[in-house]
Amino acid sequence: MSVQLMWCKNTVLLFLFLGISCGKANKFDAIGKKAEVRNEKTEATVQNDGASNEILNQTQNDVIIGANQTEAYLKLLEGKRVGVVANQTSVIFKDKITSSSTLDNDRYIHIVDSLISNKVNIKKVFAPEHGFRGKADAGEIVKDGLDTKTGLPIISLYGKNKKPSAAQLKNLDVVVFDIQDVGARFYTYISSLHYVMEACAEANIPVIILDRPNPNGHYVDGPILEKEHKSFIGMHPIPVVHGMTIGEYAQMINGESWLDNAIKCELTVIKMKNYSHNYAYSLPIKPSPNLPNDIAINLYPSLCFFEGTNVSAGRGTKLQFQIYGSPFLPKSDFSFTPQPNFGSKYPKHENKACNGYNLTKEQKLGEIDLSHLINAYNTTSDKSKFFLSNGFFTKLAGTKQLQKQIEAGETIENIKATWKDGLDSFNAMRAKYLLY
Repeated sequence: MSVQLMWCKNTVLLFLFLGISCGKANKFDAIGKKAEVRNEKTEATVQNDGASNEILNQTQNDVIIGANQTEAYLKLLEGKRVGVVANQTSVIFKDKITSSSTLDNDRYIHIVDSLISNKVNIKKVFAPEHGFRGKADAGEIVKDGLDTKTGLPIISLYGKNKKPSAAQLKNLDVVVFDIQDVGARFYTYISSLHYVMEACAEANIPVIILDRPNPNGHYVDGPILEKEHKSFIGMHPIPVVHGMTIGEYAQMINGESWLDNAIKCELTVIKMKNYSHNYAYSLPIKPSPNLPNDIAINLYPSLCFFEGTNVSAGRGTKLQFQIYGSPFLPKSDFSFTPQPNFGSKYPKHENKACNGYNLTKEQKLGEIDLSHLINAYNTTSDKSKFFLSNGFFTKLAGTKQLQKQIEAGETIENIKATWKDGLDSFNAMRAKYLLY
């Protein structure tokens, strides 16, 4: 039976700053050991069964992310020509960060700036969806260019160039991947991870992943992607919520031979310290423009299905993925009017009043909540126009079955029962690659 979890408003996220050495200017002291992950599946350290969806009552306040463990990876970069896959979340934290902290440049240093200060020879930066500084809309084409701060060339991994070309990798000896994910199949950073690993494997270039927490890592849920519905928002046969960190997921990509021609990427994962999938964890930097806080991140796997319907999930407001509504739903106590804003230049139902619901006071989820999707379908004025005709809902779900089940009026219990066998198989596979 699913578990609903109370929202932890005062969740404290404590990052340990690795102090600046008096003897070496601009050098970060570091602790921790390198965690090398090879191709053999048996070398993954499994510390839980991968199926729990309960968050521990105690607050996790001493997680040391991979990026902060400079001693574990700087030596791997000495004398190397380095490429970095990064965005605005790719930072080393300097002091204690809480969920109410105001972040500024005195509280953290970007991984690119840190590597440069440590005399690492960075040749170029690769940026995923939303760009290097995280300012582009979802789906917006991000162009190549130069980073204004460092002068480094920025190569977009979105649009037509989702996979680094051989020419773009030609003068590199190693690639560092450091991006904060949120644990949903349709969140495209894991698709970028796949293509980076594949391109580097083909070019015999090793990849170093600086691991970060998964804020939705406490549960696994949703339908398994069917191969005929593979796309950039769903590349692998996994559920909507996979419950893995970037490092763990990279191991699965390698171990399950998902790269083209079953090629293997030489992979090193810099593990976190003091992390558990079942600790509440608050992200102090927005992972993308339309996921502004913990509530949105927790609701995202459930509300993103609305992106394939005529219902707005709050883009064009300040409550993205915390509200939903449309002009085609009945009037309620809550309404909103989407307007262009940062992260949404052309929001759905722009300048139109949307009747709907505010979910900011809802309990924290430990499962996918289909009640809002089914409620919206059942109460919309024209059900024939609820699902978009472009098939995007099927891409999000990874199967045609979910739309058919909703249209047929099946209950949530019956729908979720059809996911069980796939989830059981996935959890058994997932367990081989867990590091925490």
